[in-house]
Amino acid sequence: MIPLDSRLTGCTMSYEEASRALKKEQFVLGGNWDYDHGSFDRALDGVQKVWLRLPFSVTSGELAGDREEQRTEIRFDQPFLLNHEYREGLDPEADFMTYKGLVNQFQDPVDPDGELEPEWIEVGRHALKRVEALLL
Repeated sequence: MIPLDSRLTGCTMSYEEASRALKKEQFVLGGNWDYDHGSFDRALDGVQKVWLRLPFSVTSGELAGDREEQRTEIRFDQPFLLNHEYREGLDPEADFMTYKGLVNQFQDPVDPDGELEPEWIEVGRHALKRVEALLL
């Protein structure tokens, strides 16, 4: 994970406004959202391993999924880049037992916080500058 300095950090706005604007830049609501926090995520590469994440906290109301129309105010936290390195092919820990497949059907990343090449850091900074121009 590489934290990025941003003018967006600490800014408050409506979830609806942020969501509409960020969808134009290919951001989606990240999967780890809850009623009081979440993130807007965008893959920077074609294989969805390098991501720009814009985390936020809910300051008023509750987050109700990816519905644009909700009365929710959010405050952005510090954006960051991350690299998820996934296994290629079969999981070496795979178990042929049916019940295990029902409970644990997805493999974990080899390294959820992998190294980032300098070129991806620049791509991420450029994407963040576009977001700042759009939202601020």
